[in-house]
Amino acid sequence: MTTLHHEHIEHAHAHGPGCGHTAVEHGDHLDYAHDGHLHREHAGHWDECEARGHTPHDGHEHAHGAECGHTAVRHGDHLDYLHDGHRHAAHDGHYDDH
Repeated sequence: MTTLHHEHIEHAHAHGPGCGHTAVEHGDHLDYAHDGHLHREHAGHWDECEARGHTPHDGHEHAHGAECGHTAVRHGDHLDYLHDGHRHAAHDGHYDDH
């Protein structure tokens, strides 16, 4: 999965432990969920960290929702659920791996 590199301009907030935003493990770094976006520190600035393409999470039997026990993170116009180091989003009867 390729990640887009788009600098989040004028992002004065410094994310880190205790900043109040949900940290999401993403490969070799942490993203921070902030106002429906995922931010990642990169070369002295913050990038929008968005996956490119459609990647179904095959074999996912668990149904996410309000009572599933996984952290929900607002992501644009939907909720992703943090599950086993992945962000899952419901899509056309399955879950995508964001």
